[in-house]
Amino acid sequence: MRTSIATVCLSGPLPEKLAAAAAAGFDAVEVFEPDLLSCALTPAEVRRRAADLGLAVSLFQPFRDPDHVDPAEVARVHHRLHRKCEVARELGTDLLLVCSSVHPGAVRDDDRLAAQLHDLGAVAAEHGVRLAYEALAWGSHVDDYRHSLRIARAADHPAVGVCLDSFHVLSRGDDTGGLADVRPGELFFLQLSDAPRMSMDVLPWSRHHRCFPGQGAFDLEGFLADVLAAGYTGPLSLEVFNDVFRQSDPRGTAVDAMRSLRQLADRVAARPGCAPAPSEALAVSAVALPVLPVAPAPASWAFAEVATSPQHAGDVTTLLGQLGLRRTGSHRSGPVELWSAGGVRVVVNTRTPDVRARISSLGVETADPASLGARARQLLAPVVTRAVGPGEVDIPSLAAPDATWVQFCRTDGGADDSWLADFVPDALADGAAPENGAVPEDGDATGSAGELTHVDHVALPQRFGEFDTAALFFQSVLDLLPSEVTVVPGPQGLVRSRALRSRTAGIRLVLNVVPSATLLAGRATGAGHVAFACSDVFAAAAAFTARGGRVLAIPGNYYDDLEARFQLDPDLLRRLRSAHVLYDRDADGEFLHFYTAALSRELFVEVVQRVGGYDGYGAADAAVRLAAQQA
Repeated sequence: MRTSIATVCLSGPLPEKLAAAAAAGFDAVEVFEPDLLSCALTPAEVRRRAADLGLAVSLFQPFRDPDHVDPAEVARVHHRLHRKCEVARELGTDLLLVCSSVHPGAVRDDDRLAAQLHDLGAVAAEHGVRLAYEALAWGSHVDDYRHSLRIARAADHPAVGVCLDSFHVLSRGDDTGGLADVRPGELFFLQLSDAPRMSMDVLPWSRHHRCFPGQGAFDLEGFLADVLAAGYTGPLSLEVFNDVFRQSDPRGTAVDAMRSLRQLADRVAARPGCAPAPSEALAVSAVALPVLPVAPAPASWAFAEVATSPQHAGDVTTLLGQLGLRRTGSHRSGPVELWSAGGVRVVVNTRTPDVRARISSLGVETADPASLGARARQLLAPVVTRAVGPGEVDIPSLAAPDATWVQFCRTDGGADDSWLADFVPDALADGAAPENGAVPEDGDATGSAGELTHVDHVALPQRFGEFDTAALFFQSVLDLLPSEVTVVPGPQGLVRSRALRSRTAGIRLVLNVVPSATLLAGRATGAGHVAFACSDVFAAAAAFTARGGRVLAIPGNYYDDLEARFQLDPDLLRRLRSAHVLYDRDADGEFLHFYTAALSRELFVEVVQRVGGYDGYGAADAAVRLAAQQA
């Protein structure tokens, strides 16, 4: 598989874009004409700069409005094409992207259009250049790929073929059934991009909201599989117009781009009908797609780590004690404690000064940490080098885009590979009460019904510009399935949210972007928390308050609305109101949950009970929760 990226995907001057693409491992670049026009380097110098970096130029683009009803304009098009073909050759490519016309004078007769395209092919052939004709979704006459195939075929010139762009196909809701009739050699080039589902005109959707594969909602796996099956053998190239990407560090954006391509190729290669090929690749038609290292899917959250300063550690451990957790171990080589209850494990790390409380690391339960770590490295995940002391386990660790560590570990392994070996069992593990958050003398006042069972989900705050990057990172590295992006109104503006979950739902993750007005020291506030599951939310709330915990107070108007929406049993509604428990339901089940008072502007705790097959997160309650926290 050869990879390419359009320079329009990246920010900065053209030399910086080339360097970023090369550093991320791309084989080639599409040179976007505005990038070249604003560059001090000549086309030949750009070619040499790219070659020095190990890059080829796969395509020069775009050549716009190639046809016209006015013969004088046609002559000017021919003159322009001569010049642009010369530039393409100086850049070192023999391929020029030609977009279908969008102007009022566009030819609307297919035979006349094909004849003009034939003449353009003859002009290009004089320079040894080929023309990849692309149907823009907003083209005046040619706006779908089937039409562009017919026109290119009718042009009947070997220098004329087709460029397929996933956005222009999938944004229209087209299928790829028309590719079944493609003749060998007709597909000159392929451009890939994803996009969220949006109800808007296709032109601004394309110009501002495209994203890398896996960050949107298009079925790019099916699209790419069909294109390769049709006989395409060229590079997989990304062309993404995105306002955030154009303002971001081009090096990080290029890494995201390569990560998205590797994930896409791996998933396409795994589709039925792909046969094994040498060199750990799978053959689809004439293209060998690289396969990522095989690793067992992550099973669940092994632990959540909270970073806190020594002076604020008591606030964290008090809350944990009030929730029923007990200190069960101390780390062998640092000021780190393990707190546990049932299947819930929280690591409290007091190494970080000037931090009240925030999630700093997530332990991922897997049967094979090393294989999952190797897969993550192939996806360009930044590796964290950890000091490993005597008797400690070497845990493969990565850094997410927001600097949260992701650690692959085993809990129930032998003494040599369980992450619990890093902790010396604490005397309190035998059932004595912790120093902070004392448990009543009779133990858990509610019995086992109020006990926490496991980590249900974790929510991480993200900066606006890192939202899609983080989604792609966790989706690819942990093989999570993303939901649609939701927007919730908060007291200080809109909150963007996206949930991701493993195929077995053992791992659930929510990424949140809060309004810029609520930023604190460069990190989003009010968006980060950990949610613990229980079998009886009312018993858990009663046990929590009996231990001195403070539940987030919910306004009475919320419960009046619950009655209006769901016609709840009066006794259930009374219990919800009394315990400040929130409620949601859908066709599959119910969701009951309450929140603790916040430990900091970056961390609080949620306790949840899922009934039946409810698979959401109570999104309808988010606005009420945000307002209550603000109050």
